[in-house]
This record gives sequence, C-alpha cells and structure tokens, in this order.
Amino acid sequence: MSLGELTTASAWIAGLAIVALIAAGWRKPARASTAPAREGRRSRRSVTVELGERDAFLHERTSVVRRLWAVVASSGLAIVIGAVLATVVSFGLAFTVVRLTDMLRR
Repeated sequence: MSLGELTTASAWIAGLAIVALIAAGWRKPARASTAPAREGRRSRRSVTVELGERDAFLHERTSVVRRLWAVVASSGLAIVIGAVLATVVSFGLAFTVVRLTDMLRR
C-alpha cells in the first residue's frame, strides 16, 4: 500500500466520521420559540383555572427496544470516534517518524 492510497483511505474515513457525527447530532428543536411581536398586550382579566388531581407513576421503565437502540447507537459512535482518533494519532506518529529520520540522515 502506497502512502497516497493510505492518505486517500484515511481521508475517506475521516470524512465519513464527520458525516456520522453531524448526522447523530442533527435534531429539530422541541417546539418553536415565540416571536416577541406576537406576544402583544396581556389581558388584565383574571382567568380562573380549575385544577384536577390524579395519581401518576414516578418512573416508567425504559423499553427494551430503546435500550438496545441506545447500545447500538453508542457502540457505533464509539467505533467512529475511535477510527477518527486512530487516524489522527497514526498520522501524527507517521509525521514524527518521517521528520525525525530525515533529521538523522542530515
């Protein structure tokens, strides 16, 4: 494998890792924010609101599907981040070795 092929393969891996990180972090906001112009004046009338009371569970268990998805997603991110770090470290070490061997030959 030549240095050019290694560089091309590493660039592809780094590019795909960046795309994966962007895709994993992409989300829409939960709801739209209110526009200050739409707020207007608030009514000065008092509004009575009836309150009801009912029992609620304190904690619902997470479903098995969501747990499995979390494991798969975090494993995938760990592999992608590991590949990016390995590529960066290997390029740094290769650069250091090449630079030091050139200095020793002089």
